[in-house]
Amino acid sequence: MYRGRLERDLSLWVGKGLLAQETAGALLAEYDSRPASFSLGRVLMALAAVLLAAAILLVVASNWEAIPRLVRVGGILALIWLVHIAAARMLAHGATAAAGGLLVIGAMSFGGAISLVGQMYHLSGDEQTVMYLWFAIATISAILFRSGAVAVVAGFLSWASFAVYLENNDTHWIGFDPWMAPLMAVIVIGLVRYTGAERARHLAYLLLIGWLAWLYTLYEEIAVALAFAIGGMAAFVLTAVPLPRIASLVRSAGAAPAFYSFLVAAIGFLLLHIEIEDGWRLVVLGVATLAASVLAIALHGRDNGAVRYLAYTTFAAEMLYLASVTVGSILGTSSLFLFSGLVVALVAWMVIRLERRFSANAQGERA
Repeated sequence: MYRGRLERDLSLWVGKGLLAQETAGALLAEYDSRPASFSLGRVLMALAAVLLAAAILLVVASNWEAIPRLVRVGGILALIWLVHIAAARMLAHGATAAAGGLLVIGAMSFGGAISLVGQMYHLSGDEQTVMYLWFAIATISAILFRSGAVAVVAGFLSWASFAVYLENNDTHWIGFDPWMAPLMAVIVIGLVRYTGAERARHLAYLLLIGWLAWLYTLYEEIAVALAFAIGGMAAFVLTAVPLPRIASLVRSAGAAPAFYSFLVAAIGFLLLHIEIEDGWRLVVLGVATLAASVLAIALHGRDNGAVRYLAYTTFAAEMLYLASVTVGSILGTSSLFLFSGLVVALVAWMVIRLERRFSANAQGERA
């Protein structure tokens, strides 16, 4: 998809005389020489590693009663050492796909070893502690080998840890453990930046959103929903602020920060609609939702397709909802749309002014 767009842009620039044909061909050849982001071989290797790791965990779960304890423990420890030594040798020879598969098996085997030892010797502890230890070991492995595959494993383990907490505590907030989910999400984001496993960042962002949604279920108050809407929009606007440090950090993280911050805001507006069903507050909320959608399109709509389509969806859903609740009065619906149009026009005017100011400042800095 991107290659086709790049080829069209290069052809357009060559046609306008902005770029030589030889330069365009060299740029396209350089792009084609890069390693592909998708590799069927790597995907199949990862699937094979997951299946082998699942087989190991199932063997551990069977408890192997006929095998002596020391043999069982020695076998699982030997497996862990062997796969990590083999992974190191594979990395030294440039076989990153095979090394990643072995490291996945090693990370999963750690969990099996923890369960096996606790199972055989009846050690005190609970599932939550096992999940924390397993996540910590996977994190260390990802750092030592700079493995994106193990960073993905750590991302899934963070989800599993949060699920274990919710199940064991009947979704109630108890002690310090609830804070571990956002902490794990931050660690996973750090692993993503260190290992380059860009797609794994979605696991961390989705975990944060899931954690926030769980917070709302604990309280179900309008203040929490309002905090989601305001906080999400504040974070979203911050991703568009042309400050050097913030801008470089946002660019290095791709489209995810803007999309997920606006998603949090959209969830907040949805929850507010659940809390507010009629009256003047509903009108204000509707206009605010429409204005937020327009602002999202103005700030990131051109370069961020995910934000653009989410804003389109939010805007369209809000208009349909407002039309449905005011359908009893044509005059009321007309007045609502008129007021909404004026507010959206005002937001558009403000965004245009800001864009011109930012553009003028950027030109002044280049001069």
